[in-house]
Amino acid sequence: MAATALWWGGFAFWLLLAVVGILMIHEWGGLHGADARQRKLAQYALTVPLAIMAPIAAGPGFLAFGLVLGAMFFVAIVTRNGMLGAGEVYVGLPVLALLVLRAQDQGLLLAFWAMALVWACDIGAYFAGRAIGGPKLLPAVSPNKTWAGFFGGVTAAGLFAFVLIGLGLDWRLAAATPLLAALAQAGDLYESWLKRCAGVKDSGNLLPGHGGLLDRLDGLVPVAPLAALLVLAIR
Repeated sequence: MAATALWWGGFAFWLLLAVVGILMIHEWGGLHGADARQRKLAQYALTVPLAIMAPIAAGPGFLAFGLVLGAMFFVAIVTRNGMLGAGEVYVGLPVLALLVLRAQDQGLLLAFWAMALVWACDIGAYFAGRAIGGPKLLPAVSPNKTWAGFFGGVTAAGLFAFVLIGLGLDWRLAAATPLLAALAQAGDLYESWLKRCAGVKDSGNLLPGHGGLLDRLDGLVPVAPLAALLVLAIR
């Protein structure tokens, strides 16, 4: 019974995030000119902090955070590619943040909130952009995004969060959700800029028809750390 509780209480979630993180750092390397050997090195370096984050190890905490920073410096120095090293933080920090959320009281709800607000924002932005159209948000980076889509995404995420109050979400987190939704769209734009600089349409081809994991999770990357900080601040 205890083993089953550990598995569903956090180990499975950690395992999923660890696998996703390893795949994401590979895609990140591709966007920053890293060859196959350098990408593998970046993946190996990330496995150390990811392993420490496991519930059966030290878990998500300051040690894991320090190891993420250590991996960044190690990869940057060995490969002489600072942006590849920065990817250790770009990938490792949101993984750490989601595990911190999962480790809290109501951890399942909090982790779901942080992830689902990004999905709600994407859905709201898509439909508002299609239905309303209008001025472009940042055409030089992402020609399809509009201001209508931006505000539609923020509104959809905010409404979704207030629905979660009925399930126990703290009202202060619900009130902060529109800000997080705006940050999610900034993360999306940043990744679009990276792809434009790299001259590629998608970060990878792991998801046929949808690109890579970075394409799907770019909004969550900046949201998860701030969501974790907000939760820790009100606890």
